[in-house]
Amino acid sequence: MSLAFDSCDKEIIDILQSDSSISNIELSKKIGLSPSACLSRTKRLKELGVIKQFATIIDEKKVGLEIVTFTFVNLSPHNRNTANAFLLKVKETPEILECYNITGSWDYLLKIVSHDIASYRNFVMDSLLQFPGVNKIDTNIVLGTDKQSFRLPIDQV
Repeated sequence: MSLAFDSCDKEIIDILQSDSSISNIELSKKIGLSPSACLSRTKRLKELGVIKQFATIIDEKKVGLEIVTFTFVNLSPHNRNTANAFLLKVKETPEILECYNITGSWDYLLKIVSHDIASYRNFVMDSLLQFPGVNKIDTNIVLGTDKQSFRLPIDQV
């Protein structure tokens, strides 16, 4: 379901994507709304679920998480119970940053962080392969990140 946004809503979303720590006063000045009107719109965007959360993005390597992988997973048997049990484990596992249910040869794509190759191997052997239904995995290790953005092209909405 797509929602309609006016230019003020789009500006609020765009600015908050750049700097979610901006004060409501500063935001209202940039948009040209009163602080109360700006706050009201921001709260409405949160209530609608357009703004999911405000977050701080951490550099993985600077906190010692040297390995980022994209790991493909196949489940067996293919049924809702297996998928639900798998997803419960995924959601409670902090090393798994993202999980996508995908089409093609694989069922899921996971973004996983680890301290080093040995800790990733241990995670796979001791954790991931023990998740309900995990039948097969394939790992791609990130050698470098050339682009990483969390900013949606709101001007195209």
